[in-house]
Amino acid sequence: MKFLHTSDWHLGRQFHNVSLLEDQRVVLEQIIDYLKQQPVDALIIAGDIYDRSVPPTVAIELMNQFINLVCGELQIPIILIPGNHDGAQRLGFGAEQLKQAGLHIIANFEDMLKPVVIETEQAGEVAFYGMPYNDPETVRHYYSEPASTHDDAHQLLCEKIRQQFKPQQRNVLISHCFVDGAIESDSERPLSIGGSDRVSHEHFVDFDYVALGHLHQPQKKGEEFIRYSGSPMKYSFSEQHQKKGMTLVELNRDGFVSATHIPLNAPHQMRIIEGELQQIIEQGKSDPHAHDYLLVRLMDKHAILDPMEKLRAVYPNVLHLEKPGMLIGVDQDMGKARLARGEFDMFKDFFLEAQQSDLTQEQEQAVKDVIAQLVRQDEP
Repeated sequence: MKFLHTSDWHLGRQFHNVSLLEDQRVVLEQIIDYLKQQPVDALIIAGDIYDRSVPPTVAIELMNQFINLVCGELQIPIILIPGNHDGAQRLGFGAEQLKQAGLHIIANFEDMLKPVVIETEQAGEVAFYGMPYNDPETVRHYYSEPASTHDDAHQLLCEKIRQQFKPQQRNVLISHCFVDGAIESDSERPLSIGGSDRVSHEHFVDFDYVALGHLHQPQKKGEEFIRYSGSPMKYSFSEQHQKKGMTLVELNRDGFVSATHIPLNAPHQMRIIEGELQQIIEQGKSDPHAHDYLLVRLMDKHAILDPMEKLRAVYPNVLHLEKPGMLIGVDQDMGKARLARGEFDMFKDFFLEAQQSDLTQEQEQAVKDVIAQLVRQDEP
């Protein structure tokens, strides 16, 4: 049996007030192209289908088109769970009827104990259990059993699922959580405060494969078969070096065989560029990826007039600008308050940027006189 494991689509997400929907559309088209060329037995989405519980209409329309193609045209079943960004009840609307069309939405504890069973010649019966994202309070209230942390809740829920195991079946778990020790990114919303969101991988060792969602970097934790597929595209500058994609999983009658990373490429990558303004501008003139979404760190030590406009002339999608060069070699606290430079030097930099020429001696003296007068007025 082969199936695709993916997660954290965050459809409808905005980044620095820029909609990522068209990039997401291109990535989903790549998934569909792969499914057309390399048919699989199922597609797993381990939560955070949307970026918020009430997603924008355009995001719902994109998801609807994707489901129609995969479940309808390609006849490949989709099994998904809600993540912490999704609204479980909204996502699970009509789930009972949608099963007949090949869309399996496991959005509550009752459905969690009713696996989606797919049988193939290579693996026999494979039971897919979905554990919808829930906080410990919800788990504690539903089962009337102690669960003060996410780890407690997962231990309890895994035990409930293990009680449903059948000897002739292989077992796959789909969960949306933070496995202790895994690598996180800036784009993930914390599940709780103070570390109580961490979950031990030990709860998952009885499964043949664990398809995890929530963390955006592809990685395994504890065992080869306990894996995050990662998000299909980058959602923060901290992810600039991550290899985005999805995971192709293979099982046989003995259980886990392999997990293979399948790369996906969004039209705009997220990158951090560092250097002095003129150096970056010259680099941008020949950069084949000049339309990427960028964070620029300017290392110039002098003030620059309207650097964003100058940068966007060659890099139109500069989304964030930092100026650490202004603080190099100076006291950090004072630098944050006053940029660690005198009023006269700051004005000289501004004048040079605005007029493209230096102050004359007469102009320098006039500026110094004005600054001195202002300082005297501020003195008690």
